[in-house]
Amino acid sequence: MPLNHPEPISRPGRPPVIWSIAGQDSAGGAGLSADQRAADALGVHLCPVVSAITAQHSQGVEAVFPLPADQLEHQLQALSSDLPPRAIKTGLLGSVAAIELVARWVDHQRARAPAGVDPHEHLALVVDPVLGASAGGAAFSDDAIVAAYRTQLLPRATVLTPNRSEACRLLGWPAPHDVPKDALPGMARALREQGARSVVITGGDDLAPPDAPASAHCLDWMETPQARGWLTAPRVPTRHTHGTGCTFASAVAAAWSHGHAEADAIVLAKMLVHHALVRAHRAGQGPGPVMAHADFGLGTGTGGAPLPWLGLGEALPWRLQLDGCAELQTPLFQPFRPPNDGLYGIVADSLSLRDALQAGWRCLQLRHKAPQGLMPHLQESLAQCQAHEARLFVNDHWRETLTALERAPQPGTVGVHLGQEDLLSLDTADHTALLAARHRIMLGLSSHSLWEFARAAGCGASLIACGPVQPTTTKDMPWHPQGPDNLSWWVQHSPVPVVAIGGLLTPKDVATTAACRPAAVCIVRGMGHNLAEMLTRRPALQRAWQHGHQSPRLPPTRLPHPCLPEHTRASTETRGWRPG
Repeated sequence: MPLNHPEPISRPGRPPVIWSIAGQDSAGGAGLSADQRAADALGVHLCPVVSAITAQHSQGVEAVFPLPADQLEHQLQALSSDLPPRAIKTGLLGSVAAIELVARWVDHQRARAPAGVDPHEHLALVVDPVLGASAGGAAFSDDAIVAAYRTQLLPRATVLTPNRSEACRLLGWPAPHDVPKDALPGMARALREQGARSVVITGGDDLAPPDAPASAHCLDWMETPQARGWLTAPRVPTRHTHGTGCTFASAVAAAWSHGHAEADAIVLAKMLVHHALVRAHRAGQGPGPVMAHADFGLGTGTGGAPLPWLGLGEALPWRLQLDGCAELQTPLFQPFRPPNDGLYGIVADSLSLRDALQAGWRCLQLRHKAPQGLMPHLQESLAQCQAHEARLFVNDHWRETLTALERAPQPGTVGVHLGQEDLLSLDTADHTALLAARHRIMLGLSSHSLWEFARAAGCGASLIACGPVQPTTTKDMPWHPQGPDNLSWWVQHSPVPVVAIGGLLTPKDVATTAACRPAAVCIVRGMGHNLAEMLTRRPALQRAWQHGHQSPRLPPTRLPHPCLPEHTRASTETRGWRPG
């Protein structure tokens, strides 16, 4: 069935307002021109505040004319009462006076925050430290300007987005070609120690990564309260890269203003820049401008950008380590073949699993919580599923599963499922053991946010669980329900099958969820508590799945809604779960 028209980026009501305080590029490639394209692509209202005028063309910058501080202040004053910003993004500022003025205005706006509200949550400051022209020509900064960035803007920055060269200048480090890729995590931590809440060091300026497997990839190091790691995407083979840094920073500010936490805003910005590079065009004799567009958020099958991959710790994503290719749409582990009826049941022990098999369930997860007495349940469950030709996932207990599989059923019938906290707790030896077993087992990974989705894809999982789809009481979690729009977005962008989980209790829930076209729906309490209930409920759930799949497909979603409530974004550690 053909797809309907995609839903618009903007939600009902007025779009969020962001200010961009940046330079005006006379060639129309970078600066406020790029900022405007990024803002339009993400459905926010941009107020372009001119801080400097440049005389430039596609081959370089000939002159920079910073605006007098009073002219800059008049622009901010005019906007302040009528169009207060949700976020401020800075680009080329051009003078120490402009930097100090921006810092005062950030303090002025944040002073209006209600009592108890984090200043960053009231007003985000996204700092793109434009310290030099990528195409050569006139200098944008001197030592005094760099020092002003360190003292005035870094302590106030919600997100700092330098490339490698800019990060080196801010830290007083040697030239970037003398700094290995492995130093970037330490650079980001050092910049955070200077006050920036989140840092992403973009890799677009690194044309020849030292590691051969990553040569076809653009690598960014992300360090946020929610997640850290290498965020990777295929490098677009084009010389038309003018405005990538401006586009990235503006996209972070725009996504933040929609309510996305820093890590998720960075994932979306990475996608937008990739798409903008694909759509870049020649305008003059030099590098042409990148062209941000709202279709970036559609799946790759409908012209959108690919989902980036996020690594574990300071290692590259498993897919990049082992494949070296981001184009593959197959898992590293054994592939998951979804059940014909779309039903993925979750049970607590082998007794419930036996009842489910007798009731006709053919895809099950054993969620045995008590470590004592696991092996008898595990061995019985493996034997029962093999006898019924059913697929079995074991939650959490991956080591015991690998041990039990030494006398295993055929590959592709047994898998392990891990939550992201469990995934992050693995050490290097655990990674090696899991990857060594990838030809024997399936791997399922949970995801609740865009950064977790990107990490699961980077691990080469067999399936990715998206949840909670609806409000659930089975776990105390900080996440917003995904709803049909986010679930559809997951399905559009996932390289492997997506299963929906969380709050799915009734046939109506299953039918609504099936319309989003996941590979399966996970049912826990809705299965029933004994064989009689399972025999009664399963036919209705099957009919609901079939009805949902026959209903019109939901329109493609361009932009997912935020996954975390805004008051949890600053310090996720206080919510009872570990940051990635």
